[in-house]
Amino acid sequence: MAKKKLSGSEIIIQCLLDNGIDTVFGYPGGAVLPIYDALFAQNALHHVLVRQEGGAVHMAEGFARSTGKIGVVLVTSGPGATNAVTGLTDALMDSVPVLCLTGQVPTHLIGNDAFQEADTTGITRPCTKHNYLVKDVNDLARIMNEAIYVAKAGRPGPVVVDLPKDILIAETSFNLDQKIQKKHKTYRPKIKGDNTKICEAVELIAKAKRPLFYCGGGVINSGPKACKLLAEFVKITNYPITLTLMGLGAFPASDKKFLGMVG
Repeated sequence: MAKKKLSGSEIIIQCLLDNGIDTVFGYPGGAVLPIYDALFAQNALHHVLVRQEGGAVHMAEGFARSTGKIGVVLVTSGPGATNAVTGLTDALMDSVPVLCLTGQVPTHLIGNDAFQEADTTGITRPCTKHNYLVKDVNDLARIMNEAIYVAKAGRPGPVVVDLPKDILIAETSFNLDQKIQKKHKTYRPKIKGDNTKICEAVELIAKAKRPLFYCGGGVINSGPKACKLLAEFVKITNYPITLTLMGLGAFPASDKKFLGMVG
């Protein structure tokens, strides 16, 4: 088992690369300068400089939507993190996988009204799938891999990892041969349909006097196969269909049974 002494910042970059992530959208600030130093020392992870943190999250959303990968954001503490809230809320509502790395004041200053300190985990709790405050550099690798898994697994969404500056500087042993976890001990999203509920839905559709398929972004997130099956289902039943904004593209707009977008 190959182990190496790495700083928290280097561990973050290594975990991103190990998970197949090659692009980060960010804006520098004092609390995350150690990460930027680590970014500068390598060429595998590409950094896209933005002009404002909110734009970074929206760019990460667009990246995630167009590539199918997770969008990664890097912002500093305090107002840097709070500027990201609108984008995080949008990602949560639209089910877009985003990992937002936020800087934080050193652990011993948390709760002391330090310069550019904000309760990032408290502020982002309502607009993320989950969030973390890292208090021990030995937990950092696990939390990073776990956060990426939670953001992508089940219904996708944004996850925040709040990173105190002393954690980014501290060093610890890192297992270079670590295996990325494919499951989580407590987060077990339901990804298979309930046959009983499906049968109930089929019965309701069959008995409906004026049936209409109303589909959304979940079909898009489920992939091309789901879109193809939806088209086949509409063809078999010959029922009309409409799509939400997030669902556009899940069914051919040229088809006569497509009524257009709702709203």
